[in-house]
Amino acid sequence: MVIPLYKWLLLCTNLLPSASEPTHASPTPAVVHPLYVSVTEVNHNATDKNLEIGCKIFTDDFEKTLTALYKKNVDLINPKDKAETDKQIAEYVRKRFVVKLDGKEVSLEFVGFERDNDVIWSYFQAPAPLVPKKVEITNSILYELYDKQLNLMHVTVGGVRKSTRLNYPDKEARLEF
Repeated sequence: MVIPLYKWLLLCTNLLPSASEPTHASPTPAVVHPLYVSVTEVNHNATDKNLEIGCKIFTDDFEKTLTALYKKNVDLINPKDKAETDKQIAEYVRKRFVVKLDGKEVSLEFVGFERDNDVIWSYFQAPAPLVPKKVEITNSILYELYDKQLNLMHVTVGGVRKSTRLNYPDKEARLEF
């Protein structure tokens, strides 16, 4: 079946967010992307007995959120004060991404961040001496910016990888291993 060009264009236009759709902040036309998503990788490293976490967020969305939160321009590509930027990222993610292993909240230690094309990866670790049977996650990353935010999480424990997603306004996920 061949779809006529005008129908294809209409379909594509309907998939993109319109200017009339409500969001917490309107993106500038130069950086609009139709998908508002973060991806977080959580890995239980049994050898090192810790939890390794990598959180991927679009740079433009992350900068907008941190700028609004801290009331000053945040540049994640060329930070003027790397220590201050580290602090802002660590504080932001820790408040919005909480992990419990077998019912006990873990304390996330910020390892650092790096730019990868149009995304920022922030890295955390936490002691996790025992292999967890249950992983509970509270994730509200970028919820203050977009009401169409989607947060994907991939959790690996004992070599078994499970994935889940949270659509705004849902914040809590639970995985059992």
